[in-house]
Formats: sequence, C-alpha cells, structure tokens
Amino acid sequence: MNKKERVERSLAGKEVDHPPLSLWYHFGVQHSRGELLAQLSLEYFRCYGFDFLNVMNDYPYPFPVGVDALRTATDLRKLGPLRTEETDWAQQLRALAAVREGLAGEAHFIDTVFDPWQTLSRHLAGESMKALAASEPDALRDALDAVASNLIAYCRQSLAQGSAGIFLSIAASPEIVTHAEFLTFVKPSAKRVLDAVAGRALMNSAHLHGQEVFAEDCLDLPADVFSWWDRSSPGPSLAAVASRVPAAVMGGIDHAVVSHSTPGFLREHVREGIRLGRGLRHLLAGGCSIPTWTFPGSIHAMVEATANPRARSG
Repeated sequence: MNKKERVERSLAGKEVDHPPLSLWYHFGVQHSRGELLAQLSLEYFRCYGFDFLNVMNDYPYPFPVGVDALRTATDLRKLGPLRTEETDWAQQLRALAAVREGLAGEAHFIDTVFDPWQTLSRHLAGESMKALAASEPDALRDALDAVASNLIAYCRQSLAQGSAGIFLSIAASPEIVTHAEFLTFVKPSAKRVLDAVAGRALMNSAHLHGQEVFAEDCLDLPADVFSWWDRSSPGPSLAAVASRVPAAVMGGIDHAVVSHSTPGFLREHVREGIRLGRGLRHLLAGGCSIPTWTFPGSIHAMVEATANPRARSG
C-alpha cells in the first residue's frame, strides 16, 4: 500500500496496513526564501519516511503601510485586501510548488494556516488584542473579516499549488482565549475560511489549538479532518470526537512527550495511539508541532513502531 492510498483509505474509513503517520515542526526559516523551506521539508519527510507532509507556514501577515502596531479601531480599519504576490506568502506558495515537484505524486501534503484571530493577535495587534476585543468589538470583527478574506484568497492559491488541504490552526482553548472570545470572534472567522475551501480538497483540517479545547463548540466546523491534543488529560478522546463527526480524526501521539522520552517509551506510546484510533478514520500524529531539537532516533522509532506495531520494543 503506498502513502497516498494509505491516507485516502484512512479518510474513507477503509482498512489499512497501518494508520498514516506524520509529525511536524517549525523550521524557523521565515526570513529566507520558499525554496529553502521546501528543501528542508522534503529532506525531513524523506529522512523519516512519513506518510504525508504538513508544510509549516511561518511567513508573516504584512502590516498596513506606515503602521507597526494595531492598537485602536482606526488602526484596525487600515486592514484591507492584499495581493499575495506582494507579501511574504508568495514565498510559501513557492515552497508548496517546489514540494509538489519534489514529491512527484508520492504523497499528499497539506499547508498550515493560522486562523484570523491568531494571525491578528501575533505581531499585528499583539498585546492590544484582548483590549480591542473588549473595547472595539465591531472594529475587531471587521478586521477579522478583512484578514479572513485575504486568508481565503491565499488558501485557494495553496490548493491550486497542489496542497491536499489546509491545516487551519484555530485558537480554541481557555489558556489562549475566553469562551466568549472564541464564540464571538474566533469561531466565526475560522468557519468562514473553512467554508471557503470546503469540498475543494481531500484533507482540509480543523486543528483545535490548545490543551483544553472547546471541542463541543467545534464539531460543526466544515472539515475533513479534526486535529487536537487528544492525549492531554482534558481530552476529548479520538473515539469521542469520531462518534460525533463524519470527518476523520488526527492524533494519538502526545507531542509534549516526544522530545524528552526514550525511543523505547515512544514505541509503546505510538502503539497505544494506534490502539486508541483502531476502527476509526484515523491519521496518526501529534496534537501539535514537536520541538525542533527532538532526537532523530526517537522519530525513527515512532515510524518503525507505526509500520510494525506488533514488534517488541527495543
């Protein structure tokens, strides 16, 4: 069974030899050209023999001309339409094109995109985001809508470059946003992005970012795959979500233990993750990105345990 077949059969709930596996991390090359990101992504993919590739996207959203902070409603209104080719996102699209050529049909790849709230709350509004949500809710909603429009345009270009789906990271946990902020600002703008790409790809994914996610409020999002930190103590489990949605579930590996556990432990951890997803439409992955300093032998051990889950630990 080849890598693409394994993914496609898993998404359809059909029998596979083992669940398709992928792990990812941020390469931190957003200061450089897209070709370098593609080279690193392909080397990483081939080194470990993953079944699909999540191409991380760290190229920043641009500030409006003459602005270096969004602190007021007036600042927020300066956000408008973007020409992707004039932004750093053009480098991500170049990376995706190079990844497509490098994979040559061997495997599916997806493209990480951050929801409008996260896009705005990082360097654009930063420390002012919470105050803007409280004092300028209408202006903030309009700003999120403007960012969503630009993200939608980018996502469609990503899919045109061959991405098998958008991996949309959604701020969905109380350590990031309040429940009211999630329902008022985060979910509507994230749903708009997912609605715009629905049916256009195989693996459009809702990644619910955080430890104790607002899962109940997310199950109606239009996604082919749901991803979250299922191995955290709050859960929910893979089976609990799979029983509520027609989509596939992605998880089974606790990304928080990967960088500081032995290969032997991680082999058993992966086998447990496979058992947790057995009988489900399941893609095996971490609940989020893993650290870049993870021991290569640990990742190799996880890949080996996935391909041969019945083998005894080394």
